[in-house]
Amino acid sequence: MPDPFDVPEQDGHADFSDDTSTFGDRITAAREALGMTPSQLARRLGIKTETLVKWEEDRAEPRANKLQMLAGILNVSIIWVMSGVGEGPGQLSPDEEDEEIGRVLDEMREIRVAQTALSNRLARLEKRLRRRSEELA
Repeated sequence: MPDPFDVPEQDGHADFSDDTSTFGDRITAAREALGMTPSQLARRLGIKTETLVKWEEDRAEPRANKLQMLAGILNVSIIWVMSGVGEGPGQLSPDEEDEEIGRVLDEMREIRVAQTALSNRLARLEKRLRRRSEELA
C-alpha cells in the first residue's frame, strides 16, 4: 500500500496542487512564482520575516489588512490565498486567456509569413547559384 504522506517531487520541489494546498502552501507558491524571498516579501508587508515564515508554515495567519496587502503584492485574489479557489499565481482570467491566444496566433502568422519570405529568398539564391555554376562550367 502506498504511503499517503509520500509526496512525489519534481525538480526537488513537492508537486503543488490547489486541491491539497494549505494557506501557507499558497503563500509560498505565489511568493516563489514572483521570485521573491521570504525576507523581501516580509519587508514589503512591513512585518518580520519570522512572521511570514509562520504564515507559510501554517502556524499563524495574517490579520485582514495584511491579508489584503499580501494578495495585492502577490498578484492573486484574496479568495485564492484563503481557499485555493479563483485566480492564483500566473493564472489568466478567461478574457486574458482569449487575448493571449490571439497574441500567440498573431505571432504564429507573422512567423509563417517570414518563413515563406525566407523560403522564397532561399529559392532565388539557389537559382542564382545554379546559373552562376552553369556559366562557369
